[in-house]
Amino acid sequence: MVHVPAALQAIMLVFVAVLATAVALTRNALRQILVSGVYGLLLVILFVVLQAPDVALSMLVVTTIAYPLVVLAAIARTREGRLTDEKEQE
Repeated sequence: MVHVPAALQAIMLVFVAVLATAVALTRNALRQILVSGVYGLLLVILFVVLQAPDVALSMLVVTTIAYPLVVLAAIARTREGRLTDEKEQE
């Protein structure tokens, strides 16, 4: 096992906490997806620092690929639905 300094772990935890707050405070949906993707990458780095590579690989797939695609698809479907509903009401 490679020894990871406690200072590096503490720094990564602070970065993750700050970025988690940024995700929660972001109002624009598209910006929030972008910030969430960066947050996911930072979590991946944190899990590597904490010597959990299996969890890091899972987080890499979920937070940087799957989650943003699902949210973007949901936004697109919602916007399409709103446009057709508005046209029907006119």
